[in-house]
Formats: sequence, C-alpha cells, structure tokens
Amino acid sequence: MSTIQLTAAQAMVRYLSVQMTEEDDRFIEGVWAIFGHGNVAGLGEALEGIGDALPTWRGQNEQTMAHTAIAYAKAAKRRRAHAVTSSIGPGATNLVTAAALAHVNRLPVLFIPGDVFANRRPDPVLQQVEDFEDGSLSANDCLRPVSKYFDRIHRPEQLLTALPRAFRVMTDPANCGPVTLAFCQDVQAEAYDYPEDFFAPKVWRIRRPEPDRRDLEDVANLIRASTSPVIVCGGGVIYSEAENTLADFATRHGVPVVETQAGKSALAQSHPMNFGAAGVDGSAAANELCANADLIIGVGTRFQDFTTGSWALFGKPGRRLVSINTQAYDADKHGAIGLIADAKVALEELSRRLGSFKAHSFDPKSRTAWLSKVDAHCAAPGARPEDYLPSDAQVIGAVQRVSTEKTIAMCAAGTMPGALKLLWQPAQGGYHMEYGYSCMGYELAGALGIKLAMPDREVVCFVGDGSYMMANSELATAVMRRIPFTVILTDNRGYGCINRLQIHCGGEEFNNLYKDCAVEAQPEIDFVAHAASMGAHAVKAKNIADLEVQIVEARGRNRPTVIVIDTDPKPGPGEGGGGFWWDVAVPEVGRTEKSETARSNYLQNMRQQNLVN
Repeated sequence: MSTIQLTAAQAMVRYLSVQMTEEDDRFIEGVWAIFGHGNVAGLGEALEGIGDALPTWRGQNEQTMAHTAIAYAKAAKRRRAHAVTSSIGPGATNLVTAAALAHVNRLPVLFIPGDVFANRRPDPVLQQVEDFEDGSLSANDCLRPVSKYFDRIHRPEQLLTALPRAFRVMTDPANCGPVTLAFCQDVQAEAYDYPEDFFAPKVWRIRRPEPDRRDLEDVANLIRASTSPVIVCGGGVIYSEAENTLADFATRHGVPVVETQAGKSALAQSHPMNFGAAGVDGSAAANELCANADLIIGVGTRFQDFTTGSWALFGKPGRRLVSINTQAYDADKHGAIGLIADAKVALEELSRRLGSFKAHSFDPKSRTAWLSKVDAHCAAPGARPEDYLPSDAQVIGAVQRVSTEKTIAMCAAGTMPGALKLLWQPAQGGYHMEYGYSCMGYELAGALGIKLAMPDREVVCFVGDGSYMMANSELATAVMRRIPFTVILTDNRGYGCINRLQIHCGGEEFNNLYKDCAVEAQPEIDFVAHAASMGAHAVKAKNIADLEVQIVEARGRNRPTVIVIDTDPKPGPGEGGGGFWWDVAVPEVGRTEKSETARSNYLQNMRQQNLVN
C-alpha cells in the first residue's frame, strides 16, 4: 500500500478538496476561516498550501460566517456545502448558535473548531475551559447537542474514519445536518503516513429512498377515501427537487397545496393549486382548507407549531394525518401515517396508484379573494402627510412591484417572516426564509451565502433594525468580495414584532421599542452612515415610491446596496390573513383586566389543540 506523509491538517484539507458531487463540483466548495492560536499554525498552514484547490475565505465573526455557509447550503438544495474553522474558546463557542440553526433546519455544514492539546502538556492553554471533574471536556462539547455528528480528533489516523462519517451525515437526506470535528491543535501539526488511496476523488450521491410498498398502498387508500385532502408543502419538496412533481400531482388529483416557511416558492404563487401560507401566519384561503380537511398530507415538513397553529388548525373531527418524509422521526409525529421516502419518488409512486382519482371539494374563489386582499393591502399608499410611516406590507408591495422572475426575497426574524410568508408572491424558487431557528442576525450573512450559491439571481434581504444591530459585519465581507445584493432595512425603532406579541398576550409595552426601554436618551442611529462606512452603497428612501426607484438602481452595482426606510411598528402582517392561534403561554395569575382576558382566550384556544389522531 502506497502512503504519503502529511500533517493531520494537510490530510484533512486534501481529503475535503476531492469529495465531489454528481455534478462534478466539490461538495465542500471552500472554507470560512477566522484564525487563532487553535487553528492558525495547523489548519492555517494547510489551507494556505492547498490554495485554490480548496479556497479559504475570511469572515468577520464566527457565527455570521457560519450563517453564510448555512444559507449557501440551503440555496444549493443541500447539494453543496461550506466548512467553517475557528480557534478554540470564544471562536468555537461563537459557532454554537449557527450549529443550532443548521441542526433545526437540517442543513449541512462542516465545523472544524480548534481544540485543546491532546497531549495535555501545556494545560491549561489560553482560552481552555476546565471542568473540575472531567478532564476530557472542552468548550467544543457545547457543540455536541447541536451537531448531527460530533467527533474529537485526538490522533492523526482518526481522520481515516471521522471524515467519511462526516460526509455520510452531510449527504444523507434523512440525517443531514451540521458536523463538528473538534481538532486538537497539537494533532493538527502531527505527521502520519496516510494511504494514498484515501485521497482518491469520491462522488457522494444524494440518495432517493424508495417507499415501502405496503405504506404506499395505505396512503393511496387514504387519499382515495378522502373528500377534502390538502397537501402541506415543506422544505423537503425543494431539497428533493420535487417542485414540478408536486405541481403535477396537485393538478392531476385536485389536491390543493398550502405552504410552510421552508416550502414556500416550491410552487410559484401564480400556480392555481397554491393557496398560500398555512398556520399562525397563514392566509385565510389556506387555513380554511386546513380547518376543513379530512386528510392532511405533509410532504417534507416537520410540522412546526407555526404551520399547525400549535396543533389547533387541523380541527375537522376524524381527520387523518399523512407525513411523507425521509426521516422517520418526522414521518411519525402526532400519530401520522408515515411514508418514509424521498418526496419526488413518493409523489410519483402515489400518483401512479391513484390513477384518475381527483378531489373536487375545494373552492378556488377563496384563493382569488385572498390574493385580491393581499394586493390591496400591499398597494402604494398614495398621497400621505410627510410624517406618514409605511407599514411592512407596503414595503413588501414596493419590492414586489419591481421584482422579476430572478428575485429571491430572504429574511429570518422579526415581523417580516410572517408578513413575507403571507404577502410575498414569488416565482418558483423566489423565497428563502430561515424560520426553523428564526435567528436574528442571519439576514445579511445569509444574503451573502445565497448570492454565492446563485450568482445569477437577484437577492433582496429584508432585515429589521433590531436584527441589523445584532449582526451586520458580513456586509463588509460582501463589499470586499464584490458580491452584490440589496438590503431593505426597515427601521421601526426597536423589536416591533415582539412588542405586538407582548400586547397580544395581555402585557404592557415594555423593553421592546426604544421608547419603552430604560434609556437616558432615545437612540439616533444613522444606518445609512453605518452601512456606507463598511463600503456598501447606502441610501435612505424618502417614501414607498422612492424605495421602488432605489431597488431598481441597485441592480447595476457590483457591491451590496442598503436601503433604509422608516416604518410603523404597530400594524401586523396584514389583510388576507387568516392567522391562526399560536401557543404562547399567558400568565395564569394576571395583574390587569386585559391580562385576565388574554388568559381566558388562551385557555379557550388551548382546548382546540388536537395533538394526536
């Protein structure tokens, strides 16, 4: 057996550089890196040496550069991914939030944080977290519960098993998620004679699990026996590349489709079988279908509480639940009849068995009525006083009116996710929302990741002033790399979304909007100057009409554009919504009449929960 002597770090990057997709691309396109004493001498040297065979990119913050990697993987439909390396200590723990985000959303990313010395000679090293009762723990153990696969590399030869395991997880449609390989810093520099064939190019195929024939027949029989079925479209439809298959199935068999955040834009909003968002932030058309459905068919969804109205939405007596998913954990939730399979394969097989079956129980007029209300609610405000503040819906309408087939709207947290889910009318593939973890600070980094994965698309990033304040530094990275996207920064002077939830739950306005915070002076944040200081083109829109002009002008630039617009924090997502209940616990002992009323309403809604069949 031929061998080659390499350091463990050199071996790792060489291996990463030859792991391929079926499209002949590297699965790990490159590595985001912030170097410190835990990785600069080992991985840093190896990455410099391998050069363009595995590119290295510098980020500004470990969490946000990881968000960029995660958004890239989501936009690439989990067919490609990035790696992220950090030093030990704060660099590693900064990755925890991003790892949780990837875990919840089932997205592949490879984390390579530096770790303590395996030989323990210099213990405690700088930034080492010491456990007084367990000498084997390090700060990287924080990543265990938010990693699909975790390993600590104590010896160079452990890479021979750890790396293939890492790729098995990242390319597995059922168990896909973040992988952490905590890399002891002394081991990174140690040499080992690796088998040369370990570095032979390998193609990782994304498998399409076939459904069990008996389960297929059971589900087909349930559909045939149903009178008012509805499909809940989740992100698994997109990852399976089953968008057109779903459209064909819905049309052929007359089964209307409602959307989750992750599944939105699998069907274009213009598709006649797309009734829009379901659940807490759902459309009146979609939620009416769900409330009256005798069969709910989830396709690639994990049935998050926002989708199900905290399991109070699917309320028809005797209704049944089917869940098509690659992961048995998701397929068997809440007493569902599970069909464990790839979404595309399952829909094709079901359609063959259903033959000419077609449901006829839904009213297409409800979809038309909802979309008419959306158009009215998002319409330009017309002549208004100078001190008028537009709503988020009017901002969305402005972007919608100048959007094209190539526009992707993206967001993550605050008011905009619910508003966009309800009001944005995308072309197929024109929506990207991180709402599994709803992580403030994902937005700008995520926009960068999407544009890297889809350079021919126009990326429009909606971000509130609260999220922008939490994490904006990757804007500088996008400027330095000349990666253009458009940021719509809505300034409502605080956390408007949570302020509304606070009021809805019977509370007083407190510590959300700046006007209700314990501050000696109200902030005067110049977001335009801040974004411009990082090199972005930045401008403040005078009004909705000016916002439309600025969006169009941004298309000709080779760097990010930030457009700031002041908005009203009070209005919710808007007309056309049939927004459903969301289980947010209200205090059992209230101090005011409105808090007692909120508790009474909460108990009434809680009685509607249908947690199992």
